[in-house]
Amino acid sequence: MATKIRAIATINPATGEHLESFEPFSTEQLAAVLDRARAAYSKWRTTSFDHRAELMRNAARVLRSQAGEFARRITLEMGKTIVEAEAEIAKCAWNCDFYAEHAEQFLREEPAETEATESYVAFRPLGVVLAVMPWNFPFWQVFRFAAPALMAGNTAVLKHASNVTRCALEIERVFKEAGFPQGAFATVITPGGEVASLIADERIAAVTLTGSEAAGISVAQASGKVLKKNVLELGGSDAFIVLADADIPLAAQWAVKSRFQNAGQSCIAAKRFIVEAPVYDAFIEAFVAEAKKLKVGDPFDRATTIGPLARADLREELAAQIDASVTGGARVALGGHRIEGKGYFFEPTILVDVPESAVVFNEETFGPAAAVIRASDTDEAIALANKSKYGLGGNLWTGDIERAKRIAAHLESGGVFINGMTASDPRLPFGGVKHSGYGRELSHFGIREFTNIQTVWIGPAKGAAQKAPASE
Repeated sequence: MATKIRAIATINPATGEHLESFEPFSTEQLAAVLDRARAAYSKWRTTSFDHRAELMRNAARVLRSQAGEFARRITLEMGKTIVEAEAEIAKCAWNCDFYAEHAEQFLREEPAETEATESYVAFRPLGVVLAVMPWNFPFWQVFRFAAPALMAGNTAVLKHASNVTRCALEIERVFKEAGFPQGAFATVITPGGEVASLIADERIAAVTLTGSEAAGISVAQASGKVLKKNVLELGGSDAFIVLADADIPLAAQWAVKSRFQNAGQSCIAAKRFIVEAPVYDAFIEAFVAEAKKLKVGDPFDRATTIGPLARADLREELAAQIDASVTGGARVALGGHRIEGKGYFFEPTILVDVPESAVVFNEETFGPAAAVIRASDTDEAIALANKSKYGLGGNLWTGDIERAKRIAAHLESGGVFINGMTASDPRLPFGGVKHSGYGRELSHFGIREFTNIQTVWIGPAKGAAQKAPASE
C-alpha cells in the first residue's frame, strides 16, 4: 500500500499556533500543472513585449491594491514585522514595473559584425522554469525571478517553502487577477523531497533556487543528471568591514539595520563585522548602543523592529551556534538567549572578540546575532573577509572612496556596498560566488539567464564567390 503524504501545516511563529493545513498535490495534479505550463508556453513565447508588459503592470497594480492583505499573510506565516512586509510587497510591484518597462530593451537582438551578410545574437525563451523558493522573503524572492522570466517569454512553476504555502497561493492569484493566461504561472504544493522528480520531468526546461547551501547542492546534482540549466542563490556570511577612517556612528547605525532586519533572516545580511583595531572599541560601543534600541515583540505592532524567527528549529540552531562560539572564546556583549514564552523569539545578540575558529565566523547564522572580529590593519580585514566559503555580498565603510574601490577588487563576493547596506535592486545584478551559488538575478544579466542566447548567421559570406549548385 502506498504511503500517504502528510498534510503540510503552516504555523504562526509569533504564537506557535496552527494556521492552515494543505494537502500535497497528487501525481495527477502535478502532471496537470506541468501540462498547462507547457501548453501556455507554446503560446506565451509568441506574444509581444507590449502585451506581456501590460499584464506585468497589471500584476504590479494587484500587488499595490491588496498590499495590506498580502503583507498580513507574510507576517502571519513567517513572522516578518508588518512594516517590513509592506515594504516587501512594494518592492515586488516596483520589480514588475521595472521589467515591464525594460525587458524589450534587455532582450533586443544584438548585431554582430562578421563576414556574413548579416549576423546577430537573439535571446529566446527556454520554456517552463521551475522556481524553488525560500520562506524568508516569501513574495520578493518569487517576483525577483518571475517578473524577468515571464517577460522573457518563459512560463513558471513555483515550489515554495512549505511554511509559506498560503503566500505561494496568493502569488499565483496575483498573476491570475493580472490576466496572465492559465498555466503561465502556477504553484504546486508538494514536499521538498519531490523537487528532484520535478526537475527530471521533461516538461521542465530549467530551474532556479534560492535557499541553503545543502539545497543548492541537491538541485545542482538533480539538474546535472538531466543537463538542465540552473541558477543558484545560496547562503551568505557577508563581511561588514569598518576601516579606521570610517564614520563610526553612521557605520554602527547601518550595521544594526544590515544585521537585524527581518530578524537577521537574510542571506545578504551583514554577519561578520570586521573592524580595524584603532576603532574596534568605539565601534562596539556604538553598535551595542544602537542595537539596544531595537524592540522585540508582536510583528503586527508597528513599533516592533524584531519579530520571531520563522520556525522553532531555526531558533534552536542559532542558540547552539552562539553557545558553541562562546565556548570557543567569543564574548557576549548583548543578548545571547532565547526569549521564553509563546513564539520563536530570540534576543538581539552581539558577540565580540570572535576568533576565526568560532562557529559564528565559519557558518552562516540565520537570526539576530552579529559576530565582531578585530583586524590589525586593512590587509588583515580583507583576508578575514575572504576567509569564508561564502561570497554573496559585503559592506565596506571608509572615508577614502578611491581606496575603497581598489579594496573592492580584492573582495571575493558577488557585491560590494561601500558606505551603504547590501540590498537587491532590479537595476543591478544579484548573486554570489563560491558556496553562495552561481548565475545572476535582476538587471539585464538576470533576464538573460533563462534565455537561449542564439547566434543567427545569414549568408552568403561577404566577398565569397557565388557558385551555382552542382547538377545532379
